[in-house]
Amino acid sequence: MRLVFAGTPEVAVPALDALIASERHEVAAVVTRPDARAGRGRRLVPSPVAQRAQEEGIEVLKPARPRDEDFLARLREIGPDCAPVVAYGALLPRVALDVPARGWVNLHFSLLPAWRGAAPVQHALLAGDEMSGATTFLIEEGLDSGPVYGVVTEEVRARDTSGDLLTRLAFAGAGLLAATMDGIEDGSLQAVPQPEEGISLAPKINVEDARIDWTAPALRVDRVVRACTPAPGAWTVFRGERLKVRSLAPLSATATTAAAVAGGEGLPPGELRAGKNAVHVGTGSHPVELEWVQPQGKKPMRAADWARGSRIEEGAGFEA
Repeated sequence: MRLVFAGTPEVAVPALDALIASERHEVAAVVTRPDARAGRGRRLVPSPVAQRAQEEGIEVLKPARPRDEDFLARLREIGPDCAPVVAYGALLPRVALDVPARGWVNLHFSLLPAWRGAAPVQHALLAGDEMSGATTFLIEEGLDSGPVYGVVTEEVRARDTSGDLLTRLAFAGAGLLAATMDGIEDGSLQAVPQPEEGISLAPKINVEDARIDWTAPALRVDRVVRACTPAPGAWTVFRGERLKVRSLAPLSATATTAAAVAGGEGLPPGELRAGKNAVHVGTGSHPVELEWVQPQGKKPMRAADWARGSRIEEGAGFEA
C-alpha cells in the first residue's frame, strides 16, 4: 500500500523504521507536528519523526492544524491507501479521516479499551497494572474507540518507569503496526469492535499531578515516581525549591534497610533522615529510600550526595 505516516516523538520512530523497511509498502510522506523550540537557545527543532523522514528523503508535512486546507489538498494529491499513526499529537478531523481509502490506523500503547487517552503507559503504572501492551485500531472520531485490528502484550516489570515500558512497547508495537498494514493490504485482517466493558481513561499527566504526596502509602509514592519518569518528572519541595525525585529504592529493599536508619521506621510523612550512604523519607505507611534526585537547575545526582551538600538537620523534610 501507499502510506502516509503520522507521528511526532521518538517513541514513534521504531514504527516508522519498520514501515520504511517493509518490502510491501511505500511510505510516501510523513505528517508531524510543527518544529518546536528546545535547548538553551530555544531554537526551532524538527520532531524526531521529521528528522528520521528527512534522513530517508521522505516528504514531511507539518500542518499547524490537520484541517488546514493546504495540508488537506496535498494529502489528497499524495492519495494514500492507508495512514498509520503513532503519537501524532493532534486530533484528526473527519475531512482528513476520509482521505485514505482504508482509513487511519493508530498504534496505541495500551490493551484497549483500557486506558484510552494521551497517557496510557503512565496510568497503567499508577494503577499498578501487571500487564500492558499495544493495540492497532481504525481511527474514528471518538477517543481511541475504533475497532481493533491486533494487539501485542507486554509484562510490566517491578521497577519499570514509564520510559522503560514505553520503549519496549514502541519496538513491539512497531512490528504489530507493520503486520497490521500487511493484513489490511491482503485482506486477512478485519477490525473487531471494542468491548463495552473494561473502558478506562488516561488523560495527560501534568506537572501538578506529578507532585509527590508524602502522606500517601509508600506503594503509591513509588508508583507516582515511576509513572512520571522521565516526564513530567515526579517532584517535591525542599527549602522552598523544587526537587525532582528520579528514583526510589525498591520497596522490598527499603523494608530491609529501614532499620539501618535510627528511628527510620517512625519517620513522619515527608521527614528526611540522612545516613552516610542512604537517605530515607517518611510516607503514610513506611519510609522509602531516595536513590536519585535532581535539584532545580542541576543535573541528576545520587540522593546521598545531595543530602551531604544540603546538610540536612534532624527534623528537616519536604514541604506538604
